[in-house]
Amino acid sequence: MGLDGVVENRKDGKSSFPFWRPTLPLPDLEAWAIFAKVADTGSFAAAAAELGLSGATVSKAVQRLEARLGERLIHRTSRRFALTEAGRVLAVRAARILAEGEAAEAVAKASSAVPRGRVRLAAPMSFGLRHVAPALPEFLAAHPEVSIDLQLDDRRIDLIAGGIDVAVRIADLADSSLLTRRLCPVRRWVVGSPAYFERHGKPRRPRDLRDHACLGYSWLASGETWHFTDAAGASESVTVKGPLSATNGDALVFALEAGIGIALQPDFLAWDAIREGRLMTVLDEWEAPPLALHLMTPGGAPRPIRVAVLLNFLATRFTSGAAPWTARIAPVRRG
Repeated sequence: MGLDGVVENRKDGKSSFPFWRPTLPLPDLEAWAIFAKVADTGSFAAAAAELGLSGATVSKAVQRLEARLGERLIHRTSRRFALTEAGRVLAVRAARILAEGEAAEAVAKASSAVPRGRVRLAAPMSFGLRHVAPALPEFLAAHPEVSIDLQLDDRRIDLIAGGIDVAVRIADLADSSLLTRRLCPVRRWVVGSPAYFERHGKPRRPRDLRDHACLGYSWLASGETWHFTDAAGASESVTVKGPLSATNGDALVFALEAGIGIALQPDFLAWDAIREGRLMTVLDEWEAPPLALHLMTPGGAPRPIRVAVLLNFLATRFTSGAAPWTARIAPVRRG
C-alpha cells in the first residue's frame, strides 16, 4: 500500500494486504480553536473580536466543524445561544487543543528570542583571515549559544546551493535575488616596495605598466587586464604580465615586499604595509573600478535571530569609519 492509502494489487487481482484502511484527513485544528473561543465567550461576536476575525469567518468555522462531526454543537437563534450536550462535552476538549497550541507557540517564541544554533558564514580568504576571524571571538563571547562555521574561499559561492546563511562579498554587485547590505567602499591601489621603484622607476600612467613586473590575482574579473579612470573621466586599460599570479591576494605580499614586482591590491589588505612604509602607492590620480564590501543572505525565508545578530555585529564592525583601514590609516604615501 502506498503512502496515500491506495492498495497495491497483485496480478491475480487480490490485494497484497488482508485489509485496507483509508487515510483519514487531519483534524481541522483552526475550527476546533475557534469553537473553543466561541464556547468560552458565549458569543460569536465576542469570539470574533478576541481572535481578530470576522463574524462570518467564525460562524463558518463552527459550521464546518459541525458538518465534519455530523453533530450540532450550538443552538443559535437571533436572540439565544446555547451549547448542545455534545457541544458542552467537546468544548472541554477544544479548550485543551487551544491551550496546547498557545503553549507551543509561547515556548517557540521564547526559544527564538535567544540566539542559538549554527550559522554558516562565507568570506573571501584574505578578508576573512585578516578581519572576520579576529572579530569572531567577541561575537561568540556575547552569544555563547551560537556557533559559526566559517567558510573561506576567494571564489564566488552559491549561497543557496552551499547552505550559506551569511556571506561577506567584495564586488560591484549587479541586481540579485539575494538580500544585500552595503557596508563600505573598497579601494584598490597599485602598490610596490620603495626598493622596486628605486630600481625600475614609477609608472606615470596605466599604460606604463606594460614595462613593469605585475603580480596577478587569478580571480580578478577582468583577468590580466587592469582598468583605470582618472578624475576627468579618461580611461585606460592595460594587459599586464609578471613572474607570479595567485588565487589569493595575501600570497602576493611576500613578493611585493621583496621588490619582485607591483600589484593591484585592495585597501583592506595593503593599508597597514603602506602606513608602515613597506609598500607605497603609484598612479594615485587613477582609480580602478569601484568595489564595495557587502553582507548577503538568501532571500525568502524568515531570518533566524542568530543570523540577524551576526549581521548586525559585522555591519557595526565594517561600516565606513569603523573598519580599521578606513578609520586609522595615515595619508597614503605618494609616489
